[in-house]
Amino acid sequence: MPYEAASSVLENVRVLDLTRVRSGPTAVRQLADWGADVIRIEQPEALEPDGALGAARHTADFQNLQRNKRSITLNLKTEEGMAIFKKLADTADIIVENFRPDVKERLGIDYGTLSKTNERLIYASISGFGQTGPYAKRPGFDQVAQGMGGLMSITGAPGEGPMRVGIPIADLCAGHFCAQGILLALYERERSGKGQWLHTSLLQAMIAMLDFQAARWTVTEKVPVQAGNNHPTSIPTGVFQTKDGYINIAVAGEATWARFCQSVNKEEWQDHPDYNTAQQRSDNRDELNRLISEVTINKTSEEWIDAFGEAGVPSGPIYTIDKTFSDPQVQHLEMTASVNSPVMGDISLITQPVVLDRTPSSIKVAPPERGNATREILKELGVAEDEFDRLLEEHVI
Repeated sequence: MPYEAASSVLENVRVLDLTRVRSGPTAVRQLADWGADVIRIEQPEALEPDGALGAARHTADFQNLQRNKRSITLNLKTEEGMAIFKKLADTADIIVENFRPDVKERLGIDYGTLSKTNERLIYASISGFGQTGPYAKRPGFDQVAQGMGGLMSITGAPGEGPMRVGIPIADLCAGHFCAQGILLALYERERSGKGQWLHTSLLQAMIAMLDFQAARWTVTEKVPVQAGNNHPTSIPTGVFQTKDGYINIAVAGEATWARFCQSVNKEEWQDHPDYNTAQQRSDNRDELNRLISEVTINKTSEEWIDAFGEAGVPSGPIYTIDKTFSDPQVQHLEMTASVNSPVMGDISLITQPVVLDRTPSSIKVAPPERGNATREILKELGVAEDEFDRLLEEHVI
């Protein structure tokens, strides 16, 4: 199939996608959705069955990760397959991979090798723990990074033990940081004319995402602990029961605290010696939360959200995911788009969360069937039809 740019932002930027599982495909999805010509390099079916590394092709997970790409099958463990790859690499602006650090050198597809014939090449790597160091060769996994990066120690209710986050946040953040690095390198290349190697890891991404919780240790040597649904520093912020469910209420700062007290008809809390400062509210959080719950239980979630909205107090419902997508604001934001899959029919996928009004992103094509553009891409590289058939028979492609 021909290349169809999903946006004009990265139109005619060519990306070779060597990634698998989640962190790498997350990075490449950012490039594909903004218009890059992404060529997904896959093993021939006979050598790597569907779903052997990551989600099977015709699943929701794969479809959401791999849209807006073309696919070529290529056996990099054969001499001819490697020759084709290197020829293709000379046409690329970007290569993205998330093998273990030593694999690319062993295959001979590392930045040092490929940049010798393509000095404009931007080469992006994601690993579990970094490209060098004592853990460099360890296999990386999202939950392992969540644990080592400290996130699990501050997630969950106090006393219940470490808890993972409900999404693969280390994978996703590493992918987004990698994509950011690629865009920075593209921008720098406009001035220097040269590419470079950039790399990140699940562990680095996880530590960076700790943000203020990490700074509480690095600046003041305070070790953050689990706070459950309570915010660790802005109090009262948490989950409160209503007549028909639960809502989030977020009270940060004295002005919001005053508006909150007025909206629940408890102005006396403002001057109460146990609650009239942020430190006092922190010291007496459990009792304050109990008192708030005695108030919020008397009205429905919708009634409280309306009241807090009028008072300028941040609050909101706690949805199951189906209700998230039926919310009128979410629908207004167009967080899904429909695309036709040749196998699955019309499917709805998650759109980009940032809008460029003049050069928007789109979901142009569904994820490719394995090798759907192999013939076309090899023809661009000068491979004749009879040669194509031979390569196919010998599982080079």
